[in-house]
Amino acid sequence: MGSRSVSVGLRAMFSMLTPNESSFERVEEVPPYVQQATPFFVGLMVLELVVGLLKTGRSVVTISDGLTSIAAGMVSRLPLLLLRGCELSAYMYVWEHFRLLELPWDSAWTWWFTLIGVDFGYYWVHRFAHEVAVLWAAHQVHHSSEYYNLTTALRQSAAQQFASWVFYLPLALAVPPSIFAVHIQLNLLYQFWIHTELIRDLGPLEWVFNTPKHHRVHHGRNLYCIDKNYGGILIIWDRLFGTFAPEEDKVIYGLVFPIRRYESLFVQLHYYRYLWKKSKAYKTFSDKVSTFLKGPSWKPGKARLGDHVDNPKVTGREEPHRPSWSLPLQAYVAVHFLLVLWTYHELFQNKMMLSQSTLLGMICYILLTLTSLGFIIEQRPNSGFLETFRCVVMVTMQRYNCLTPPLPFLTVPTEVFS
Repeated sequence: MGSRSVSVGLRAMFSMLTPNESSFERVEEVPPYVQQATPFFVGLMVLELVVGLLKTGRSVVTISDGLTSIAAGMVSRLPLLLLRGCELSAYMYVWEHFRLLELPWDSAWTWWFTLIGVDFGYYWVHRFAHEVAVLWAAHQVHHSSEYYNLTTALRQSAAQQFASWVFYLPLALAVPPSIFAVHIQLNLLYQFWIHTELIRDLGPLEWVFNTPKHHRVHHGRNLYCIDKNYGGILIIWDRLFGTFAPEEDKVIYGLVFPIRRYESLFVQLHYYRYLWKKSKAYKTFSDKVSTFLKGPSWKPGKARLGDHVDNPKVTGREEPHRPSWSLPLQAYVAVHFLLVLWTYHELFQNKMMLSQSTLLGMICYILLTLTSLGFIIEQRPNSGFLETFRCVVMVTMQRYNCLTPPLPFLTVPTEVFS
């Protein structure tokens, strides 16, 4: 990676690219900024870990929570192996068939207008994801950690992308898809670095930009934090629309009713099951539908968004859940997680050369591995059986060259360690 690539990649993390270097005529020319950001994700997470140790004397992330967050990020991107992102696909369709005018792709005015337009769209994506229960079922994944660090930023939903595209379609009436494709990535990347407790206050920047201080409030389950500070890059939308709250009391992170689970598919899907069971308890069709379309706290007889009278009281003395499991088991899970992370990386690198059936098979293996490792962290009674089955699958796939370790000499140790 050359010095220019490093400069571009690092500045993309903070949405600091210039219009000249990030305006493109065709979508195919737009760099995959998010995919290229992996080294910066890793570097910043390591930096946070080191600074946190030096500053507080303890780790800002645990193996159980950190790996669960990274696993959620992996799961969220697996659909992209089989289809193009919904946001860009829908956007291009509207652009090609319904655009009213065509703003020049090489104009700085177009670039800045799109930055603001995408961020405005994201505010409403985010707000609806909190105010509509079926959308919250996807977004709750991101809020399910009781910790707040850079790994939390990677804890994303696989399902949210299938609804968020609607909110960006007005831009497609005028803004070229190539410029939208740049800003939908930069908006996402900016939100990575704000997931930290180590940056306390950024002075005058707090008035305009979304910062760690503002976003900590958003992730809190304190009463004053709930449904506040939805902004992506800019916090001005929250100030304009009445959803802003400053950081006050100590923020206690996570869901109002913490799930304290580490199995990837459960983290992604449990709220859909909850909504289904909740709707079945109601007798009228209207109440059943309202369960999905009104706020997560809604019940018959309450306002659209419900209320928080049933929420557990937050005292400020709550501690994040930390499962008790042995150091050898933690080492085992960490090693196998790194191996599946390598497989995941290789799969995205080589996806154009693989058949749909091979891609589907590899996706199933990744999900099997993440599920099995989650079972081990949770120390489920059937975790031994599932992990034995997974290891048999892994060794078989290695024998038939479907899986390759990061380094050739690791093939035998991997099989033995399994």
